[in-house]
Amino acid sequence: MTLRLLPPILINRIAAGEVVERPASALKELVENAIDAGATQIDCLLEQGGRNLISITDNGKGMTQDELNLAVERHTTSKLDDDDLMHIQHFGFRGEALPSIGSVSRMQITSRARGHAEAWSLSVEGGVKHPPEPAALTEGTRVEVRDLFFATPARLKFLKTERTEQQHAVETLERLAMAHPEVGFSLKSGGRTLLNVPPVTMLNAENARRERLGHILGKDFTENALSVSHTRDNLHLTGFAGLPTYHRGTASAQYLFVNHRPVRDKLLLGAIRAAYQDFLARDRYPVLALFLTLPPEEVDVNVHPAKAEVRFRDTQSVRGLIVGALKHTLAEAGFRSATTGAVTALSAFRPGGIGSASPGSGTYTSSNRQSIDAAFRFQSPGGIIPRQPALMETVPSAPATFAPSEETPPKETYPLGLARAQLHETYIIAQTTDGIVIVDQHAAHERMVYEKMKQAIAQEGIKTQHLLIPEVVEMEPKYITALAEQANALKTLGFVIEELGEKAIVVREVPALLGNVNVAQLARDIADDLEESGQALSLMDALEHICGTLACHGSIRAGRRLNVEEMNALLREMEATPHSGQCNHGRPTYIELQLPDIEKLFGRR
Repeated sequence: MTLRLLPPILINRIAAGEVVERPASALKELVENAIDAGATQIDCLLEQGGRNLISITDNGKGMTQDELNLAVERHTTSKLDDDDLMHIQHFGFRGEALPSIGSVSRMQITSRARGHAEAWSLSVEGGVKHPPEPAALTEGTRVEVRDLFFATPARLKFLKTERTEQQHAVETLERLAMAHPEVGFSLKSGGRTLLNVPPVTMLNAENARRERLGHILGKDFTENALSVSHTRDNLHLTGFAGLPTYHRGTASAQYLFVNHRPVRDKLLLGAIRAAYQDFLARDRYPVLALFLTLPPEEVDVNVHPAKAEVRFRDTQSVRGLIVGALKHTLAEAGFRSATTGAVTALSAFRPGGIGSASPGSGTYTSSNRQSIDAAFRFQSPGGIIPRQPALMETVPSAPATFAPSEETPPKETYPLGLARAQLHETYIIAQTTDGIVIVDQHAAHERMVYEKMKQAIAQEGIKTQHLLIPEVVEMEPKYITALAEQANALKTLGFVIEELGEKAIVVREVPALLGNVNVAQLARDIADDLEESGQALSLMDALEHICGTLACHGSIRAGRRLNVEEMNALLREMEATPHSGQCNHGRPTYIELQLPDIEKLFGRR
């Protein structure tokens, strides 16, 4: 077989296979071009999920006849000021999107340059370019891509259903809209509007971003997200991070941006997991939108054909910034918990009294009266208030029991209110200025014990146990290197190792908390984590599990009766303890019901 040069059309089709994976990929490239053109409004139209038509119309600066003619040639760009590929400040800098898309579809570009009286139109069909012709258009550009992949029918077989491809397009446009609140976006398909967000221009950057995220992610996100803004050297991290109790079953709701470019990066995802590891169960993921800004020369955005992944020059600084910023932000949240728990609780209420309950659903009878009395105990400083035999008896009011005194500040000074009752000897009922709070006494105390343990470890260090016979563990050289590079960090966690040649290490000390542990397996797990994510998750997970177990067994158990002083002491300690809004497993420790919501249950509003 002799060597030969591939024809240009085939080269473009190969490039299209890398850049244009599906209709959403073409949509992304075209919308990024519109953003680079300075557009403030971008309108998109799909037919058959983008298979039949993708239309992008923008009000950007447009192109002249000569620029339009050059735009569909390979390796043509107006977005590099010089030949430095490490100083990229635009999105579609490579000049491959238009010729690649045109090589596998029927594409028509119509554009009118700002300040020019005429518009021009150019078409490319299966890689064959036709000369520009005069056209009619207001200032800006319209790109129509019809019959995507008609020139490469094999690619059509890999497309999913219309609904699936349409959803990918919506998600792609949503991510771009999050990064650019100053631009308005719309997406229509089949006569339906799938996305319509107006430009946000009258607010400062943080509020504009919050409003745009609220349009896309909903009110629940803005109510349960914490503002993030941290700078380290030339790295700047902004955005919003959801409370630990506001989470999802997958990582799909984690939106990450580097220099306004949507990315899916393992380093960033690993840093997020490390920051939330104390607050979430292993199968839950936080909801957040983070925007990392750094000098262009510090990040390589050209390591992936679709620019979905990036490579940082200083990975440790980036990871340290994200972990530190998120932990600091979560700590500042104090005892806050997600408001979605209250919505779920309110939705469980049903109108009607005890007598209206259906058979088998807990109807009130004389036979279960005793158990109900035992379950709901109204407290007073002197103990349990005796209940009267009548069903509709009058219970002493809480204000009379807990009248503020000079020694006891008024309840307005307490965010979690003052204790009024204990339900099922497990849940504390407290009254606030504008509602009630229901506290899971075991979960709340478990978090507080756990935080005290962490504080003690931070102050005194992790106690280690010397191995009577040091463990020799053989493994591949790349794992030895990963462990050696992090030897000092592992030592602070109580795991002391030394290199033994190129294919083995010696483990001399392990954390005392782990007790009788399989040292060799732990070392291999740590090496795997370091190789994959740069952090010793296995060791941290093991330590966290032990601390969590000790905290669980050392905290107030469900079923323990508390007096008023003990309940109020628990509430006050919750208010002073970071992260007390959720237990060690990511569940909320309390639910707050606002008075207006309670009034709605009784038809008062």
